[in-house]
Amino acid sequence: MKLTAPRGRMLKRLAAVSAFALVAGLLTAPGSSAAQAPVGQNPIPGIDEIVSSPNLKQVAHLDKSGPLTGTNTDWAFQGRYAYGGNYNGFYVYDIKNPKAPTVAAEVLCPGAQNDISVSGNLLFLGTDSQRTNDTCVNAASTADAPGERWEGVKIFDISNPLTPKYLKSIKTDCGSHTQTLVPGKRGEKNVYIYVSSYNLAGADLPNCALPHDKISIIKVPVRNPTAAAVVSTPVVFPDGGFPGNDNPEAIETTGCHDITVYADKNLAAGACMGDGVLFDISDRAKPRVINTVRDEVNFAFWHSATFNNSGSKVVFTDELGGGGAATCNAEVGPNRGADAIYDIVGKGDKRKLVFRSYFKIPRYNADTEVCVAHNGSLIPVPGRDIMVQAWYLGGISVWDFTDSRKPKEIAYWERGPLSLTQLTGGGSWSAYWYNGYIYSNDITKGVDVLELKDARTALAKYFRADVFNAQSQDNYLGW
Repeated sequence: MKLTAPRGRMLKRLAAVSAFALVAGLLTAPGSSAAQAPVGQNPIPGIDEIVSSPNLKQVAHLDKSGPLTGTNTDWAFQGRYAYGGNYNGFYVYDIKNPKAPTVAAEVLCPGAQNDISVSGNLLFLGTDSQRTNDTCVNAASTADAPGERWEGVKIFDISNPLTPKYLKSIKTDCGSHTQTLVPGKRGEKNVYIYVSSYNLAGADLPNCALPHDKISIIKVPVRNPTAAAVVSTPVVFPDGGFPGNDNPEAIETTGCHDITVYADKNLAAGACMGDGVLFDISDRAKPRVINTVRDEVNFAFWHSATFNNSGSKVVFTDELGGGGAATCNAEVGPNRGADAIYDIVGKGDKRKLVFRSYFKIPRYNADTEVCVAHNGSLIPVPGRDIMVQAWYLGGISVWDFTDSRKPKEIAYWERGPLSLTQLTGGGSWSAYWYNGYIYSNDITKGVDVLELKDARTALAKYFRADVFNAQSQDNYLGW
Protein backbone atom coordinates (compact mmCIF):
# COMPACT_ATOMS: atom_id res chain seq x y z
CA MET A 1 0.00 0.00 0.00
CA LYS A 2 1.46 3.32 -1.03
CA LEU A 3 0.57 6.29 1.13
CA THR A 4 1.08 9.60 -0.60
CA ALA A 5 2.34 12.58 1.36
CA PRO A 6 -0.35 15.29 1.23
CA ARG A 7 0.39 18.96 1.50
CA GLY A 8 -3.23 19.88 2.18
CA ARG A 9 -2.91 22.51 -0.54
CA MET A 10 -5.97 23.30 -2.58
CA LEU A 11 -5.11 23.22 -6.26
CA LYS A 12 -7.42 25.79 -7.74
CA ARG A 13 -7.65 26.20 -11.44
CA LEU A 14 -9.04 29.23 -13.17
CA ALA A 15 -10.46 29.13 -16.65
CA ALA A 16 -8.89 31.14 -19.43
CA VAL A 17 -7.87 34.70 -18.68
CA SER A 18 -10.76 35.99 -20.75
CA ALA A 19 -13.22 34.05 -18.61
CA PHE A 20 -11.54 35.38 -15.50
CA ALA A 21 -11.95 38.93 -16.71
CA LEU A 22 -15.57 38.30 -17.64
CA VAL A 23 -16.50 36.93 -14.24
CA ALA A 24 -14.40 39.51 -12.41
CA GLY A 25 -16.56 42.10 -14.11
CA LEU A 26 -19.61 40.53 -12.49
CA LEU A 27 -18.25 41.51 -9.09
CA THR A 28 -19.09 45.11 -9.86
CA ALA A 29 -22.62 44.28 -10.99
CA PRO A 30 -25.52 44.86 -8.61
CA GLY A 31 -25.93 41.88 -6.30
CA SER A 32 -29.10 39.83 -6.30
CA SER A 33 -31.33 40.63 -3.36
CA ALA A 34 -31.40 38.29 -0.39
CA ALA A 35 -34.25 38.58 2.06
CA GLN A 36 -32.97 40.99 4.71
CA ALA A 37 -36.11 41.67 6.68
CA PRO A 38 -35.66 43.26 10.10
CA VAL A 39 -35.19 40.70 12.82
CA GLY A 40 -38.50 39.23 13.88
CA GLN A 41 -40.49 40.59 10.95
CA ASN A 42 -40.44 37.48 8.76
CA PRO A 43 -42.97 34.70 9.35
CA ILE A 44 -41.62 31.45 10.79
CA PRO A 45 -41.92 28.64 8.21
CA GLY A 46 -44.23 25.70 8.76
CA ILE A 47 -42.98 22.29 9.86
CA ASP A 48 -40.34 21.12 7.37
CA GLU A 49 -41.22 23.95 5.00
CA ILE A 50 -38.18 25.09 3.00
CA VAL A 51 -37.66 28.82 2.59
CA SER A 52 -34.71 30.70 1.11
CA SER A 53 -33.47 33.86 -0.48
CA PRO A 54 -33.87 33.88 -4.28
CA ASN A 55 -30.13 33.34 -4.84
CA LEU A 56 -29.67 30.11 -2.83
CA LYS A 57 -31.48 26.92 -3.86
CA GLN A 58 -31.41 23.25 -2.93
CA VAL A 59 -30.32 21.09 -5.88
CA ALA A 60 -30.05 17.67 -4.19
CA HIS A 61 -30.92 15.77 -1.01
CA LEU A 62 -29.99 12.35 0.38
CA ASP A 63 -31.66 10.78 3.40
CA LYS A 64 -29.68 8.93 6.04
CA SER A 65 -29.33 5.25 5.27
CA GLY A 66 -28.09 1.93 6.62
CA PRO A 67 -26.68 1.60 10.13
CA LEU A 68 -25.66 5.24 10.51
CA THR A 69 -28.73 6.36 12.40
CA GLY A 70 -26.86 8.65 14.78
CA THR A 71 -26.32 12.40 14.58
CA ASN A 72 -24.66 13.65 11.41
CA THR A 73 -21.60 15.81 12.14
CA ASP A 74 -18.68 17.28 10.18
CA TRP A 75 -17.40 17.04 6.60
CA ALA A 76 -14.12 16.41 4.78
CA PHE A 77 -13.66 16.35 0.99
CA GLN A 78 -11.18 14.85 -1.43
CA GLY A 79 -11.52 14.63 -5.19
CA ARG A 80 -14.94 13.27 -6.13
CA TYR A 81 -15.71 12.06 -2.61
CA ALA A 82 -17.22 13.69 0.46
CA TYR A 83 -16.74 12.08 3.86
CA GLY A 84 -19.56 12.77 6.32
CA GLY A 85 -19.16 12.11 10.03
CA ASN A 86 -21.93 10.46 12.04
CA TYR A 87 -22.06 9.43 15.70
CA ASN A 88 -22.19 5.82 14.49
CA GLY A 89 -19.34 6.05 11.96
CA PHE A 90 -18.96 7.86 8.65
CA TYR A 91 -20.36 7.97 5.12
CA VAL A 92 -18.46 8.13 1.85
CA TYR A 93 -20.46 10.03 -0.78
CA ASP A 94 -19.71 10.14 -4.50
CA ILE A 95 -20.24 13.77 -5.50
CA LYS A 96 -18.87 13.62 -9.04
CA ASN A 97 -22.27 15.00 -10.02
CA PRO A 98 -23.16 17.38 -7.16
CA LYS A 99 -26.79 17.43 -8.27
CA ALA A 100 -27.05 13.65 -8.01
CA PRO A 101 -24.81 12.50 -5.11
CA THR A 102 -24.81 8.85 -4.09
CA VAL A 103 -23.74 6.86 -1.05
CA ALA A 104 -20.52 5.08 -2.02
CA ALA A 105 -19.77 3.43 1.35
CA GLU A 106 -20.92 3.37 4.97
CA VAL A 107 -18.50 2.58 7.79
CA LEU A 108 -20.01 1.52 11.12
CA CYS A 109 -17.71 2.74 13.90
CA PRO A 110 -19.60 4.23 16.88
CA GLY A 111 -17.79 6.86 18.91
CA ALA A 112 -19.32 10.32 19.16
CA GLN A 113 -18.80 12.68 17.68
CA ASN A 114 -16.64 11.22 14.93
CA ASP A 115 -15.13 14.53 13.88
CA ILE A 116 -13.46 13.87 10.53
CA SER A 117 -10.54 14.98 8.35
CA VAL A 118 -8.66 13.54 5.38
CA SER A 119 -5.14 13.75 4.00
CA GLY A 120 -3.81 11.72 1.08
CA ASN A 121 -4.74 8.09 1.71
CA LEU A 122 -5.58 8.69 5.35
CA LEU A 123 -8.81 9.54 7.16
CA PHE A 124 -8.85 10.63 10.81
CA LEU A 125 -11.83 10.14 13.11
CA GLY A 126 -12.16 11.73 16.56
CA THR A 127 -13.81 9.83 19.44
CA ASP A 128 -15.10 11.79 22.42
CA SER A 129 -17.19 9.15 24.15
CA GLN A 130 -15.56 6.64 26.43
CA ARG A 131 -15.43 3.15 24.92
CA THR A 132 -14.47 -0.18 26.40
CA ASN A 133 -11.84 -0.55 23.65
CA ASP A 134 -10.50 1.09 20.52
CA THR A 135 -12.33 -1.10 18.01
CA CYS A 136 -15.37 -0.18 15.92
CA VAL A 137 -17.57 -2.49 18.00
CA ASN A 138 -20.49 -0.69 19.62
CA ALA A 139 -19.15 -0.90 23.16
CA ALA A 140 -19.78 2.22 25.22
CA SER A 141 -17.85 2.23 28.48
CA THR A 142 -19.59 1.87 31.82
CA ALA A 143 -18.68 2.76 35.37
CA ASP A 144 -18.01 -0.94 35.99
CA ALA A 145 -14.85 -0.91 33.88
CA PRO A 146 -12.91 2.25 34.76
CA GLY A 147 -9.59 0.74 33.65
CA GLU A 148 -10.83 -0.27 30.23
CA ARG A 149 -11.85 3.09 28.84
CA TRP A 150 -10.63 4.40 25.50
CA GLU A 151 -11.20 7.59 23.56
CA GLY A 152 -9.00 9.44 21.09
CA VAL A 153 -8.31 9.34 17.34
CA LYS A 154 -8.71 6.49 14.84
CA ILE A 155 -6.87 6.34 11.50
CA PHE A 156 -8.29 4.71 8.36
CA ASP A 157 -6.68 3.90 5.02
CA ILE A 158 -8.85 5.35 2.22
CA SER A 159 -6.58 4.51 -0.71
CA ASN A 160 -9.77 2.86 -1.99
CA PRO A 161 -12.53 5.19 -0.78
CA LEU A 162 -15.12 2.46 -1.34
CA THR A 163 -13.50 0.14 1.21
CA PRO A 164 -11.93 2.16 4.07
CA LYS A 165 -9.68 0.08 6.33
CA TYR A 166 -9.07 0.72 10.02
CA LEU A 167 -5.32 1.07 10.65
CA LYS A 168 -4.50 2.53 14.04
CA SER A 169 -5.80 4.26 17.17
CA ILE A 170 -4.16 6.84 19.44
CA LYS A 171 -5.53 7.41 22.92
CA THR A 172 -5.62 11.03 24.09
CA ASP A 173 -6.49 12.69 27.38
CA CYS A 174 -10.18 13.64 27.46
CA GLY A 175 -10.62 12.01 24.06
CA SER A 176 -10.99 14.00 20.84
CA HIS A 177 -14.05 16.21 20.69
CA THR A 178 -12.61 17.71 17.52
CA GLN A 179 -9.37 17.20 15.62
CA THR A 180 -7.58 19.41 13.12
CA LEU A 181 -5.29 18.24 10.33
CA VAL A 182 -2.05 20.27 10.24
CA PRO A 183 0.27 19.86 7.22
CA GLY A 184 3.95 19.45 8.08
CA LYS A 185 6.45 22.12 7.09
CA ARG A 186 7.69 22.14 3.49
CA GLY A 187 9.66 18.99 2.75
CA GLU A 188 8.44 17.22 5.87
CA LYS A 189 6.88 13.78 5.39
CA ASN A 190 4.55 14.07 8.37
CA VAL A 191 1.16 15.51 9.13
CA TYR A 192 -0.01 16.51 12.58
CA ILE A 193 -3.34 16.28 14.34
CA TYR A 194 -4.25 18.95 16.89
CA VAL A 195 -6.67 17.28 19.28
CA SER A 196 -9.15 19.50 21.13
CA SER A 197 -10.97 18.18 24.19
CA TYR A 198 -12.37 19.53 27.41
CA ASN A 199 -13.92 18.64 30.75
CA LEU A 200 -17.37 20.04 31.48
CA ALA A 201 -17.94 17.92 34.56
CA GLY A 202 -15.83 20.08 36.85
CA ALA A 203 -14.35 16.96 38.45
CA ASP A 204 -11.66 14.38 37.70
CA LEU A 205 -12.89 11.74 35.27
CA PRO A 206 -11.24 8.56 34.00
CA ASN A 207 -8.94 9.67 31.18
CA CYS A 208 -9.81 13.34 31.82
CA ALA A 209 -8.24 14.66 34.99
CA LEU A 210 -8.30 18.32 35.96
CA PRO A 211 -6.69 20.71 35.34
CA HIS A 212 -7.04 20.08 31.61
CA ASP A 213 -5.50 23.22 30.13
CA LYS A 214 -3.77 21.60 27.19
CA ILE A 215 -4.19 20.17 23.72
CA SER A 216 -2.74 16.89 22.43
CA ILE A 217 -0.62 16.81 19.26
CA ILE A 218 -0.30 13.62 17.23
CA LYS A 219 2.52 13.22 14.71
CA VAL A 220 1.64 10.96 11.76
CA PRO A 221 4.42 9.71 9.46
CA VAL A 222 2.52 9.51 6.17
CA ARG A 223 4.67 6.61 4.93
CA ASN A 224 4.12 4.67 8.15
CA PRO A 225 0.85 5.86 9.72
CA THR A 226 0.75 2.98 12.20
CA ALA A 227 3.68 4.73 13.93
CA ALA A 228 1.47 7.74 14.73
CA ALA A 229 1.75 8.86 18.35
CA VAL A 230 1.17 11.79 20.69
CA VAL A 231 4.39 13.83 20.59
CA SER A 232 3.43 16.78 22.80
CA THR A 233 0.69 18.11 25.06
CA PRO A 234 1.32 21.86 25.23
CA VAL A 235 -0.39 23.77 28.00
CA VAL A 236 -2.42 26.57 26.43
CA PHE A 237 -3.61 28.14 29.68
CA PRO A 238 -0.88 28.15 32.34
CA ASP A 239 -3.07 30.52 34.35
CA GLY A 240 -6.07 28.18 34.09
CA GLY A 241 -7.94 30.18 31.49
CA PHE A 242 -11.29 31.89 31.96
CA PRO A 243 -12.51 31.02 35.48
CA GLY A 244 -16.16 31.86 34.89
CA ASN A 245 -18.11 34.84 36.20
CA ASP A 246 -21.58 35.88 37.31
CA ASN A 247 -23.04 35.03 33.91
CA PRO A 248 -24.59 31.57 34.42
CA GLU A 249 -24.32 30.84 30.67
CA ALA A 250 -20.57 31.48 30.47
CA ILE A 251 -18.44 28.32 30.59
CA GLU A 252 -15.09 28.30 32.35
CA THR A 253 -12.12 27.07 30.35
CA THR A 254 -11.04 23.45 30.86
CA GLY A 255 -9.62 22.80 27.39
CA CYS A 256 -10.28 23.78 23.77
CA HIS A 257 -13.32 22.97 21.68
CA ASP A 258 -11.85 23.49 18.21
CA ILE A 259 -8.73 24.81 16.48
CA THR A 260 -8.43 26.12 12.94
CA VAL A 261 -4.97 26.33 11.36
CA TYR A 262 -3.69 28.46 8.50
CA ALA A 263 -0.48 26.56 7.79
CA ASP A 264 0.84 28.87 5.04
CA LYS A 265 0.82 31.73 7.53
CA ASN A 266 1.95 29.62 10.52
CA LEU A 267 -1.16 30.69 12.41
CA ALA A 268 -3.91 28.93 14.31
CA ALA A 269 -7.03 30.20 16.05
CA GLY A 270 -8.38 28.30 19.04
CA ALA A 271 -11.97 28.42 20.26
CA CYS A 272 -11.44 27.34 23.84
CA MET A 273 -14.65 27.44 25.86
CA GLY A 274 -14.16 30.77 27.68
CA ASP A 275 -11.23 32.03 25.62
CA GLY A 276 -10.32 32.88 22.05
CA VAL A 277 -6.67 32.18 21.24
CA LEU A 278 -4.22 33.14 18.47
CA PHE A 279 -1.27 30.74 18.04
CA ASP A 280 2.05 30.78 16.21
CA ILE A 281 2.50 27.26 14.76
CA SER A 282 5.90 27.73 13.13
CA ASP A 283 6.94 24.65 15.12
CA ARG A 284 4.04 22.29 14.46
CA ALA A 285 4.63 20.25 17.62
CA LYS A 286 5.10 23.32 19.82
CA PRO A 287 2.44 25.96 19.09
CA ARG A 288 2.90 29.21 20.99
CA VAL A 289 0.11 31.42 22.30
CA ILE A 290 0.41 34.94 20.87
CA ASN A 291 -2.78 36.47 22.23
CA THR A 292 -5.87 35.48 24.23
CA VAL A 293 -9.19 37.33 24.32
CA ARG A 294 -12.46 37.01 26.24
CA ASP A 295 -15.98 38.33 25.91
CA GLU A 296 -17.42 38.11 29.39
CA VAL A 297 -20.67 39.87 28.47
CA ASN A 298 -22.02 38.18 25.35
CA PHE A 299 -20.05 34.99 24.69
CA ALA A 300 -20.91 31.78 26.53
CA PHE A 301 -18.87 29.06 24.76
CA TRP A 302 -16.16 29.77 22.17
CA HIS A 303 -16.91 27.01 19.66
CA SER A 304 -15.03 27.40 16.36
CA ALA A 305 -12.92 29.80 14.30
CA THR A 306 -12.45 30.83 10.66
CA PHE A 307 -9.69 33.04 9.21
CA ASN A 308 -10.30 35.28 6.24
CA ASN A 309 -8.06 34.48 3.27
CA SER A 310 -5.48 37.17 4.02
CA GLY A 311 -5.14 35.95 7.59
CA SER A 312 -5.98 39.40 8.93
CA LYS A 313 -9.30 38.49 10.60
CA VAL A 314 -10.82 35.68 12.64
CA VAL A 315 -14.51 34.85 12.99
CA PHE A 316 -15.28 33.08 16.29
CA THR A 317 -18.63 31.39 16.94
CA ASP A 318 -20.50 31.21 20.23
CA GLU A 319 -22.30 27.94 20.94
CA LEU A 320 -24.72 29.48 23.42
CA GLY A 321 -26.80 26.76 25.06
CA GLY A 322 -24.37 24.03 24.01
CA GLY A 323 -26.29 23.23 20.84
CA GLY A 324 -29.42 22.35 22.77
CA ALA A 325 -31.34 25.60 23.15
CA ALA A 326 -33.45 28.04 21.16
CA THR A 327 -31.13 31.04 20.88
CA CYS A 328 -32.35 32.75 17.68
CA ASN A 329 -35.31 34.57 19.16
CA ALA A 330 -36.30 37.94 20.59
CA GLU A 331 -35.45 36.95 24.15
CA VAL A 332 -31.80 36.18 23.33
CA GLY A 333 -31.34 39.06 20.90
CA PRO A 334 -28.69 39.81 18.25
CA ASN A 335 -25.42 39.78 20.22
CA ARG A 336 -25.62 36.64 22.33
CA GLY A 337 -25.11 33.33 20.53
CA ALA A 338 -23.59 35.22 17.60
CA ASP A 339 -20.39 35.24 15.59
CA ALA A 340 -17.72 37.71 16.70
CA ILE A 341 -15.39 39.26 14.13
CA TYR A 342 -11.86 40.13 15.26
CA ASP A 343 -9.16 41.91 13.28
CA ILE A 344 -5.57 40.74 13.78
CA VAL A 345 -3.49 43.87 14.33
CA GLY A 346 0.24 44.28 14.85
CA LYS A 347 3.11 42.05 13.80
CA GLY A 348 4.93 39.01 15.11
CA ASP A 349 4.48 38.27 18.78
CA LYS A 350 2.82 41.65 19.23
CA ARG A 351 -0.20 40.64 17.16
CA LYS A 352 -3.52 41.02 18.94
CA LEU A 353 -7.13 40.08 18.31
CA VAL A 354 -9.24 43.25 18.28
CA PHE A 355 -13.04 42.94 18.41
CA ARG A 356 -14.98 44.69 15.65
CA SER A 357 -18.59 43.45 15.57
CA TYR A 358 -21.12 40.62 15.93
CA PHE A 359 -23.08 38.82 13.25
CA LYS A 360 -26.22 36.75 13.80
CA ILE A 361 -28.81 35.52 11.33
CA PRO A 362 -31.41 38.29 10.89
CA ARG A 363 -34.43 36.03 11.37
CA TYR A 364 -36.21 34.76 14.43
CA ASN A 365 -36.73 31.04 14.81
CA ALA A 366 -39.54 29.39 16.75
CA ASP A 367 -38.90 28.84 20.45
CA THR A 368 -39.02 25.10 19.72
CA GLU A 369 -36.04 25.24 17.32
CA VAL A 370 -32.50 24.58 18.49
CA CYS A 371 -30.54 27.29 16.71
CA VAL A 372 -26.85 27.99 17.24
CA ALA A 373 -23.85 29.45 15.41
CA HIS A 374 -22.01 26.42 14.07
CA ASN A 375 -19.52 25.26 11.41
CA GLY A 376 -18.84 27.11 8.18
CA SER A 377 -16.15 27.97 5.65
CA LEU A 378 -14.94 30.72 3.36
CA ILE A 379 -16.26 31.04 -0.17
CA PRO A 380 -13.26 31.77 -2.43
CA VAL A 381 -14.04 35.27 -3.68
CA PRO A 382 -10.92 37.38 -4.35
CA GLY A 383 -11.02 40.73 -2.61
CA ARG A 384 -13.99 39.83 -0.40
CA ASP A 385 -14.48 38.04 2.91
CA ILE A 386 -17.57 35.88 2.45
CA MET A 387 -18.44 32.67 4.26
CA VAL A 388 -21.21 30.11 4.44
CA GLN A 389 -22.27 28.89 7.88
CA ALA A 390 -24.53 26.32 9.50
CA TRP A 391 -26.96 27.37 12.24
CA TYR A 392 -28.67 24.07 13.14
CA LEU A 393 -32.41 24.67 12.66
CA GLY A 394 -31.58 28.29 11.89
CA GLY A 395 -30.52 26.92 8.51
CA ILE A 396 -27.64 28.04 6.32
CA SER A 397 -26.44 31.62 6.00
CA VAL A 398 -24.06 33.21 3.50
CA TRP A 399 -22.65 36.45 4.84
CA ASP A 400 -20.06 39.08 4.00
CA PHE A 401 -17.61 40.41 6.62
CA THR A 402 -15.31 42.33 4.28
CA ASP A 403 -16.11 45.34 6.44
CA SER A 404 -15.36 43.92 9.88
CA ARG A 405 -17.60 46.49 11.51
CA LYS A 406 -20.61 45.99 9.21
CA PRO A 407 -21.17 42.31 8.36
CA LYS A 408 -24.28 41.51 6.33
CA GLU A 409 -26.13 38.44 5.16
CA ILE A 410 -26.38 37.97 1.39
CA ALA A 411 -28.21 34.62 1.17
CA TYR A 412 -29.98 32.05 3.34
CA TRP A 413 -31.74 28.68 3.21
CA GLU A 414 -33.61 26.85 5.96
CA ARG A 415 -36.23 24.28 6.85
CA GLY A 416 -39.03 25.09 9.21
CA PRO A 417 -39.33 23.67 12.74
CA LEU A 418 -39.40 19.94 13.35
CA SER A 419 -42.03 20.55 16.04
CA LEU A 420 -44.21 23.44 17.13
CA THR A 421 -44.87 22.00 20.57
CA GLN A 422 -41.54 20.88 21.99
CA LEU A 423 -37.91 21.96 21.76
CA THR A 424 -36.25 19.82 19.09
CA GLY A 425 -32.69 19.54 17.80
CA GLY A 426 -31.76 19.19 14.16
CA GLY A 427 -30.76 21.17 11.11
CA SER A 428 -27.36 21.87 9.60
CA TRP A 429 -24.30 20.84 11.65
CA SER A 430 -21.74 21.85 8.99
CA ALA A 431 -22.22 23.80 5.77
CA TYR A 432 -19.14 24.15 3.54
CA TRP A 433 -18.29 25.40 0.07
CA TYR A 434 -16.58 22.79 -2.10
CA ASN A 435 -15.95 23.19 -5.84
CA GLY A 436 -18.90 25.37 -6.65
CA TYR A 437 -21.56 23.99 -4.31
CA ILE A 438 -22.53 24.16 -0.64
CA TYR A 439 -22.77 20.83 1.16
CA SER A 440 -24.77 20.67 4.38
CA ASN A 441 -24.74 17.74 6.80
CA ASP A 442 -28.18 17.83 8.41
CA ILE A 443 -28.18 16.36 11.90
CA THR A 444 -31.31 14.28 11.44
CA LYS A 445 -32.31 14.38 7.78
CA GLY A 446 -29.17 13.63 5.78
CA VAL A 447 -27.35 15.64 3.12
CA ASP A 448 -28.41 18.81 1.31
CA VAL A 449 -26.58 20.27 -1.68
CA LEU A 450 -27.20 23.94 -2.43
CA GLU A 451 -26.27 26.18 -5.33
CA LEU A 452 -25.53 29.86 -4.84
CA LYS A 453 -26.17 32.14 -7.80
CA ASP A 454 -25.06 35.64 -6.93
CA ALA A 455 -22.90 38.14 -8.81
CA ARG A 456 -20.92 38.81 -5.64
CA THR A 457 -19.73 35.20 -5.43
CA ALA A 458 -19.69 34.25 -9.13
CA LEU A 459 -15.89 34.05 -9.35
CA ALA A 460 -15.81 31.32 -6.69
CA LYS A 461 -17.25 28.87 -9.21
CA TYR A 462 -13.92 28.91 -11.07
CA PHE A 463 -11.85 27.66 -8.14
CA ARG A 464 -11.25 23.95 -7.68
CA ALA A 465 -9.89 22.07 -4.67
CA ASP A 466 -8.39 18.58 -4.60
CA VAL A 467 -8.81 18.32 -0.83
CA PHE A 468 -10.76 20.34 1.72
CA ASN A 469 -10.80 20.22 5.51
CA ALA A 470 -12.55 23.32 6.84
CA GLN A 471 -10.31 23.57 9.91
CA SER A 472 -7.16 23.40 7.74
CA GLN A 473 -7.35 26.59 5.73
CA ASP A 474 -5.38 27.26 2.53
CA ASN A 475 -4.60 30.46 0.69
CA TYR A 476 -6.73 30.18 -2.44
CA LEU A 477 -4.75 33.02 -4.07
CA GLY A 478 -1.32 31.67 -3.22
CA TRP A 479 -0.05 30.50 -6.61
